[in-house]
Amino acid sequence: MDLASFVRNVPDFPEPGIQFKDITTLLQKPEALAHVVNTWKDRYADKDLHAIIGAESRGFIFGAPLAFALGLPFIPVRKPGKLPWETESCSYDLEYGSSTLEIHTDAFEAGHRIVIIDDLLATGGTLQAACKLCERLKADIVEVAVVIELPPLNGRSKLEGYDVHSLIEFQVS
Repeated sequence: MDLASFVRNVPDFPEPGIQFKDITTLLQKPEALAHVVNTWKDRYADKDLHAIIGAESRGFIFGAPLAFALGLPFIPVRKPGKLPWETESCSYDLEYGSSTLEIHTDAFEAGHRIVIIDDLLATGGTLQAACKLCERLKADIVEVAVVIELPPLNGRSKLEGYDVHSLIEFQVS
């Protein structure tokens, strides 16, 4: 399936110079969402995973159905103030600003094998922060998986030491 054909490009969003990759058009096609989830289900079925981690917020869209399909817990990594229990936090830089992510301190046990899911890898800050949080809780990060990767923004450089899997790559200017 040509997943790239389901992604809309929105110039100058959320600010001038950004070429936003809109996945809402992909989500409007049940067969495209099913393709993403089933591709990852097949990829991770024999990896002896303990949980799927989803980065706020679009990582939830893909991570939760994947966790369900694999019969695994889904663990959200959220923006500050969204999780009701004790949290670990990590700040990071975005392509157009900065932010912080949090995870519950009891999200999983030390040594648990996890996959971290998000919709997009651009500069790598969000996923680097999610990896740091999971490592602080002593997870074994099997892979970081994204629907879309923007290789010219060099996000993989922030994820050195991790296996990174992307379904679509877009070359941006």
